[in-house]
Amino acid sequence: MSQLASILASPTGLQPHQPLIVCQSSLSQTCLPVLRRFIKPTKPPSQTILSCFLYPPSSLIGALEPDVSVKIFDYTDRIPGYDLWADPRQDILTAVGSAPSGSLMVVIDSVDTLASDIASNSQTFTFIKNIFGSVSSRPEPSVLVLHLLSCPVLSLLTQTSLSHSLVHIIAHPPALIEHLATAYLTPPPPVGPAEKFWSIFIPISERAEESQRLVYGPDGTGTCTGYGYGAKEFIIEVIIRGSGAEARKRTTERILVGWKGDSLETLERLECLKTLTSWKKLEEALHHSQKPPDPMQNVSFNLHLTPSQEKSREQVPLPYAHEGKLAPSTSGTIFYDPDSADDIDDDDPDEDLDI
Repeated sequence: MSQLASILASPTGLQPHQPLIVCQSSLSQTCLPVLRRFIKPTKPPSQTILSCFLYPPSSLIGALEPDVSVKIFDYTDRIPGYDLWADPRQDILTAVGSAPSGSLMVVIDSVDTLASDIASNSQTFTFIKNIFGSVSSRPEPSVLVLHLLSCPVLSLLTQTSLSHSLVHIIAHPPALIEHLATAYLTPPPPVGPAEKFWSIFIPISERAEESQRLVYGPDGTGTCTGYGYGAKEFIIEVIIRGSGAEARKRTTERILVGWKGDSLETLERLECLKTLTSWKKLEEALHHSQKPPDPMQNVSFNLHLTPSQEKSREQVPLPYAHEGKLAPSTSGTIFYDPDSADDIDDDDPDEDLDI
């Protein structure tokens, strides 16, 4: 969590920095609050280039005040099939290539909308790869921030062929965590074991329809921002891969943290998760459920022994044939005593067959 907080505070100032950041939203939970923090960090870079394809710039950076350090490309009013549409890729590439010296942050919202506009996933990936090449080749620390919904381009962007280092942030609704804690008795760490939680959480979270059912189903919580329209709380899954010179080792760290308002928060302090009994009681219930059942409970007779009965049992001699003695080491012999029904003779048993 501390490393993510440092990246949010200064995306280009962390040493060694992460050059590629992917923020993933879903139909059941938006990641826009995290994206806003990246666009307006505590220590902003020398230059920011913001390209908007889905959300207008005002929804990402607030009031459009004159700021020479932020260059905005607004393509939200350009829709393919209309006269206003024009391919935006060359304009963005030119702006990135001609950016002044200093740290640079390039933000694209949203990659899936861009792919839909140009009607080609491969061309969209090539365009992102060219921008990332320009950003990562700058002498000053620079970063590319991408926002998107789950789409075919996502799997290409998270491959090591594009970047060995990656910060992948995925937004999840709080209802998903509550569902796992109550239905599967699998709360997130540190309350529950990490191995068990991730083995259940990852396959369920990757099925988008599961989260949508928990939020928009008959018994769902509704809204994609948490519990209620004004509840700006949700869960973010953070995957950090590599780190500067260590990137080629391909080490990956996966954590789960909360988001409240415009900053990170621990899961225990989120109001939306207080519908659970309590983290401490949940931990006690989980610990109790993992104990094996007592076979001596709920029986109609007493299975326990008194001290005198235990002493008497210890004094009973065991019926061993060679108690306290070792059997002599001899070769084994089989003795067979035929009974009256056995027909043992030396005659040919097949003499009655006419062969």
